Amino acid sequence: MKPIIGIDLGGTKIEGVILESRQNPNVLARKRIPTESNRGYQPVMNNIAALVKDLEDSTQLKFENIGIGTPGAKEPKTGLMKNCNTTCLNGNPLEEDLSKLLHKEVKIANDANCFAMAEYHLGVVKQSYPEAKVAFGVIMGTGVGGGLVIDGKTIHGLHGIGGEWGHIRLVENGNKCYCGKKGCVETYISGTFLESFYQKETGIKRRLNEIFDKSNLEKDEVAMKTKERLLDYYGLAMSYLINIVDPDIIVIGGGVGNVDFLYDEGREYILKYIFNKELNTPIVKPSLGDSAGVFGAAFL
Repeated sequence: MKPIIGIDLGGTKIEGVILESRQNPNVLARKRIPTESNRGYQPVMNNIAALVKDLEDSTQLKFENIGIGTPGAKEPKTGLMKNCNTTCLNGNPLEEDLSKLLHKEVKIANDANCFAMAEYHLGVVKQSYPEAKVAFGVIMGTGVGGGLVIDGKTIHGLHGIGGEWGHIRLVENGNKCYCGKKGCVETYISGTFLESFYQKETGIKRRLNEIFDKSNLEKDEVAMKTKERLLDYYGLAMSYLINIVDPDIIVIGGGVGNVDFLYDEGREYILKYIFNKELNTPIVKPSLGDSAGVFGAAFL
């Protein structure tokens, strides 16, 4: 049983962890530093290298392999990064460059895949639904993404976009997405767009938890409108996922995933759209919190 190391590369922070082993994932070291993506590609890589060195020095361990979760995907044919909202990574051979810089074998995966892996192997799937073979991890936060795990392995797909549920078109000629298309799931049920919708309707900037606060919902018609809008688009978007994949379990992470009404009222909206008379799919919150991404990266 050997220690394993993982890095979660986010838009604002980079987090690293060393775990005792795959079998005993006790944290031996953990640290976060700023990403500083505004400084460009090479400084981000240098920050990763500095974090890895700090973790290794603090534990007096050296690693030949490292897993890294990224806010995008690697194009299988070219090895170049794509679809990253941390745009300085796009078009660069991140896996290859980091391997040279760190002098290690590097394995990268989309952050949503890392989330799904962690909840499957360590979190709520293992703890409460150990019989599940097909698990889908949904990220509903600043953006919307997804990761598919089958029999313990992530499904990356031919183009490296397996699980990219957030960029299914939900509305014809709808909201413009950073990906260059219009009407994506992300532009209707992400925290960013929900808060933007409320602000456009009221002129007031509020965080999502304030908009959906129970006491506020009772007196704020726009908050109720935002809630109803989220529920309907959430139900439609989830129906696409269930109709195509029909997973044994869905785990929802990200800030929007903390909205409680998605797990009771939300089920009725999914049932309106799925190709079935019943909805038996467990749809649950994660158990690892913000540890999921970095733990999943270590498991790569």
